[in-house]
Amino acid sequence: MDPIKVDFSGRGGESKKTIVIPPERAPLKVFLSVILSVVTGAVAYYFMLPPINLKAIEFYYYAGLVILSFIVYLAMLSAAIQKPEYMAYVKSRSKIPLVLVLVLVVIAGAGYVVGSQLFRSKSYSRIIDVETQNQFTIEEPDFNTVPRLDESASANLANRALSDLADLGYVSQFTIFPSYPQINYKGTPVRVASLQYANIIKWLTNKDDGLPGYIIVNVSKESTEFVSLEKSMKYSLADHFGRHVKRVIRFAYPGYIFNTPTFEIDESGNPYWICPRVDKTIGLFGGRDIVGIVLVDAVTGKCIYYDIETVRSDNSLAWMDRVYNSDIIIEQFDYYGKYQKGFWNSILSQEGCVETTEGYNYIAQSDDVWLYTGVTSVTNDQSITGFVLVNQRTKQTIFYSVNGAKELTAKTSAEGLVQQYKYVATFPLLLNIGGEPTYFMSLKDASDIVQMYSMINVRQYNKIKAVGDTLSECLDAYISSLEKEGLTVDGEIEIPDEIEPDDGQNGETDNSTVLTGIVTDIRSAVIGGNTTYFIRLSGGDVYYSISAADSTDAVILSVGDNVTLKFIKSDKPIIELMSLSLAAEEVSTVPATEAETTTAPAAQ
Repeated sequence: MDPIKVDFSGRGGESKKTIVIPPERAPLKVFLSVILSVVTGAVAYYFMLPPINLKAIEFYYYAGLVILSFIVYLAMLSAAIQKPEYMAYVKSRSKIPLVLVLVLVVIAGAGYVVGSQLFRSKSYSRIIDVETQNQFTIEEPDFNTVPRLDESASANLANRALSDLADLGYVSQFTIFPSYPQINYKGTPVRVASLQYANIIKWLTNKDDGLPGYIIVNVSKESTEFVSLEKSMKYSLADHFGRHVKRVIRFAYPGYIFNTPTFEIDESGNPYWICPRVDKTIGLFGGRDIVGIVLVDAVTGKCIYYDIETVRSDNSLAWMDRVYNSDIIIEQFDYYGKYQKGFWNSILSQEGCVETTEGYNYIAQSDDVWLYTGVTSVTNDQSITGFVLVNQRTKQTIFYSVNGAKELTAKTSAEGLVQQYKYVATFPLLLNIGGEPTYFMSLKDASDIVQMYSMINVRQYNKIKAVGDTLSECLDAYISSLEKEGLTVDGEIEIPDEIEPDDGQNGETDNSTVLTGIVTDIRSAVIGGNTTYFIRLSGGDVYYSISAADSTDAVILSVGDNVTLKFIKSDKPIIELMSLSLAAEEVSTVPATEAETTTAPAAQ
């Protein structure tokens, strides 16, 4: 009998085939995996809010997550980790999902290449149309409407307006949403801010009533106002679930790509969210531009879509100021500045290549808000070649060819004029002073309160500069500095009105009342991050409020102390104080009961 021959080399014989062993009830496990992946997709869509659009990179992440979740669920239900013999089955059922993922990767890769700046540099340079002006012809300013507060100073001032919420019974329920877009409101530059719930618990207790109003900061008058709405806002970026603005517009327009919504008010003070719709105009992912907006009523949540041409031409929509966000404007102008002579020129010789400087500001012209920034060479010189102004509603773009100092250089120069005080200058605002391009800055102390003003000539920033305690003093000193250098100011410049420091009474100018009395009750609450004290005097029912930041005496106050209060008379049950100080015991005063009934009656 011949011996049995066995080939252990693996070289001979037929090739091995993978044996696929399905788990028990395999069809059911596939079905359940599909169901679970669909549920995962629904939950992920609710929280991720991706546009169902091949031009949105978020869509690829979302689709990949849903597809791969099927493989994960099938592996779990088949117990393929614990029983490796089932892994071959999982792999066999994962071929189609993996092919779908590969297709998405190929589409995204091809779209990126087609829209690459390497191949489409000319297209990128033409996204924005730029008009060039060799003469500095921007409008001369009305100094009574020139913004004196930047965003951080506006935020500091806006917190004072929160005290009005105490009068409405909302102590410690709301804070300010940290966004202060600058708009033109009734011909005046202002910053507006929505409210937000102080925390999730206070959202639960107040969501049915909504947000009671918003805050306006007049950046030229340096005053604040809390606007109480007849119908409260139910839709905002600070809300949750179905009332979050991003979720509202996503469910209404699932295929649209949106930029960040901006809070605005119309000329009647009605609150809205401006939601710019973005399109990718080059390839799949390149050349962002605004092609329309969705207008969301902050009270009702009603959405209306307008294409960009309608926004530009319809006078009834002229109140909108923030259609083109600053990030898109800066991005588009930088493409224009870099790629005018092609991609390789921007890398090698860089002939004629320019870019925007490190910051930007806003100018009010013709009832529109224009973004302003300097333009410098791509080698990042310490000087500018000009300025660019872009209308944030229409995207009209004008480049002014002016040589001079960069904004940060002027900022440092202004701070050097008052270095003994260690003031910090705001980002420069570009003004036309008698035909001379001029940087205007407010100088703030450590508390973000404006203390002085400065003007620096753009062309001769080392020689022509001025500083003053008031805007009038600063302007007079600047004009004198111009004349010393032989520069004549064209025309007459209107001297600005002097601004009284904000007293927390929203710009009221009534005569103040001084009252001295004995403290009988003290209460406190944290409002906008600041501790506010509520004080009642002997014989009266009125409470007086003041924050710890405005009076150190309020922090150490005790029941029985004799205090002197200064305030604007009001019929409100809670009166905000202009000042509070401990009074000497021997001071003879009008009894609290008499003073309160004659100057600030208590609520009955």
